[in-house]
Amino acid sequence: MYQEERMQVILAYLKKNKRINVDTICTLCDVSRDTARRDLVKLEEKGTILRTHGGAILPTLQKELKAYEDRLRYDSKEKKAIGKLATSLVHKGEKIIMNTSTTVLACAEFLNIDDCSIITNSIYLADILANKPGVKIHLLGGQLHQEHRYLYGLSTITMLSNYYTDKVFVGTGGITENGLTVGHEDDGFVMKKMIEQADQAIVLADHSKFNKKFFFKFAELSQIDILVTDQKPPERFMKIFNEHNIKVLFPKK
Repeated sequence: MYQEERMQVILAYLKKNKRINVDTICTLCDVSRDTARRDLVKLEEKGTILRTHGGAILPTLQKELKAYEDRLRYDSKEKKAIGKLATSLVHKGEKIIMNTSTTVLACAEFLNIDDCSIITNSIYLADILANKPGVKIHLLGGQLHQEHRYLYGLSTITMLSNYYTDKVFVGTGGITENGLTVGHEDDGFVMKKMIEQADQAIVLADHSKFNKKFFFKFAELSQIDILVTDQKPPERFMKIFNEHNIKVLFPKK
């Protein structure tokens, strides 16, 4: 079977099942794992699939995710309001994990403290913090996501397991009563570990994230301590947050 034929088989399977793994491709097309991976690379280059850890999904599952550079400029007023409020939770001498979220990035921009340590996997965030003399930066290693400029993978998770921190600041793609989700599986695994390593989990999310669900769940609501947002959530969500003892902070008008 030629590559073009295999790619048609893969796409047909994806349209029916929404996701596929390398082993399934090997079985369907009678090829090696290396050949299956090359087919996925080719399909991703064409923009018809999105590769994940061990397989692929259709891009339509993430249609609401914006390119990172675009998201840096999107809803800047809301992100800045959340970021500024979130800095009030950072205290002298604390050790804090920060993820790659653009809302967490806004928090880093407003951070002004004499002494704290930040562990992050974000190149963008580390660059911002490099201009703040009171902040010690610990940049995690791993595989570089070239578009979004963050590090991920087994090496990143292994390094994280060596750090125990006071707090973690993470963003999210969506929040529902079933938990917090993001579009990228690789990013989600790192965020999951970040939350495990911190005494207190703080989520930064604007109002548009409520009742949205993406591909990968990285946290249960029961794992979250504080939510910082730009406006009071709908009553249905306030009730859910109260049931899980999540403190909700938002700028007072």
